[in-house]
Amino acid sequence: MSKVQAKVTYVTLFADESIHPKYEDALSRFSKDLGKHYPMYIAGKEVRSEEGEFEHRSPIDTSIVVGYFQKGGREHARLAIQAARDSFEKWADTDYTKRIEIFRRAAEIIDERKFDIAAAITYEVGKNRLEALAECWEAIDAIKYYSNLMEERKGFAVKMGPGGPGEDCNLVMKPLGVWPVISPFNFPFMLANGMATGALITGNTVVLKPTSEAPLTGLMLYMVYRDAGVPEGVINYVTGPGQNFEEEFTSNKDVAGIAFTGSRDVGMKLFHSFMEKQPYPKPVVLEMGSKNPTIVTEKADIQKAVEGTVRAAFGYCGQKCSATSRVYVQKSIKRKFLSELLKRIGKIKVGDPRERDTFMGPVINHSALEKYRKAVSDARRAKAKILAGGKVLRGKLFSKGYYVEPTVIDGLPHGHRLFREELFVPVVVVDAFSTLEEAIEKANDTEYGLTAGIFSEDEKEVELFMKRIQFGVVYANRRGGSTTGAWPGAQSFVGWKASGATGKGVGGPNYLLTFMREQAQTYVKEGST
Repeated sequence: MSKVQAKVTYVTLFADESIHPKYEDALSRFSKDLGKHYPMYIAGKEVRSEEGEFEHRSPIDTSIVVGYFQKGGREHARLAIQAARDSFEKWADTDYTKRIEIFRRAAEIIDERKFDIAAAITYEVGKNRLEALAECWEAIDAIKYYSNLMEERKGFAVKMGPGGPGEDCNLVMKPLGVWPVISPFNFPFMLANGMATGALITGNTVVLKPTSEAPLTGLMLYMVYRDAGVPEGVINYVTGPGQNFEEEFTSNKDVAGIAFTGSRDVGMKLFHSFMEKQPYPKPVVLEMGSKNPTIVTEKADIQKAVEGTVRAAFGYCGQKCSATSRVYVQKSIKRKFLSELLKRIGKIKVGDPRERDTFMGPVINHSALEKYRKAVSDARRAKAKILAGGKVLRGKLFSKGYYVEPTVIDGLPHGHRLFREELFVPVVVVDAFSTLEEAIEKANDTEYGLTAGIFSEDEKEVELFMKRIQFGVVYANRRGGSTTGAWPGAQSFVGWKASGATGKGVGGPNYLLTFMREQAQTYVKEGST
């Protein structure tokens, strides 16, 4: 197997010309496999549903059928949970060093397959090549980080005590059991990988249920684990509408915990249902999006602030949990900042994400298109100013997919829904402030709390922001993305308030603990009292 490359960032991606022909070759290979039929995998066996299949079409061009996937249902959820339960004891008893070995092989396999995985991501969810490839490298680094962490912490075993004479005390972390892992469309490979690796490397077993917007990418991740040596039944792969699985996932007593990334509405529904239907409290690992602010003060580097805001707001069409969707600009520089922002937005290419120079591809589906349309309509109804964008694109390729313009809106009252509701489309609302304290107060005035950013060259302003902002992932002066771009081992991607449930973020040193429970073990030496 090839040696896994060093960490890759967007800077090195832009500089590496060799990626483009390799990615384009992968696109060509992928196009030859369009329209194939795929099974589910339970206990290592191919499974097909009596309910038939659903087709998944590309948001790039809806005439393109990516593939046909099984309409799994409750009975498949039950079978997958049983397979995972039956495999749990042996996998949990497998020495953690052996599990690490398997996952390091998984990282190598992803490295070998990264261009094919990236091509699938592009076709399935419309992500451009640089973001699709970065997602693969992020998955590699996540696995490496967790493997190293498990190794350094010796499987999270800690010497304790003694609590009394002759006592030999140890604290060990043990896996809980079966975890359904429910993954979203926006990072279909990395976020599924983050949750599944967290569960599996700590000794749990998994039922992987990817979103129906990206079932093939989920299957490719399953194949990576399988080929790396994760045993049959330890990882299972099911597909179909989420509502077909929800009841079994939340009510089955063999489910030890649920890991979910997606919308707040769905996440909270899962959380409440699981708590009500289980015989005792069980863990739920949730990441549920946000309404992320960027603050630009009069002491900011304007060009840096503009670039960071554009990348955070319009990267992958604003369809990131960490995307900037609110911008607060100090009154004294608002006109200058907006002038430069609009110039930069004018350089964004919206189009086919398979093309090298495309920055923004399509939004994910018709529902997202309508959400965008309604947001613009509501802004106009409120007599706000549409400073940039505001249109659904038509003509040629645009009419075949879901393409919209990057949009900036000014002049809405602070309490308007567009300042409060997560839209997951490329729409940014702008507001002015007089003092930094006012900006922070406005930024914190949300039930969410995932990411936030500030641009200021004044250390005291940055210090005040870091002290008062109520978000889990915060950045200062980040040109590469004012609120986006968390990386495993560098930024723990942790949501506060309605953005998360555990206070421990994926990619951070405490994330693996969410998939385990403590056991305090005490041995009393013979002859002690």
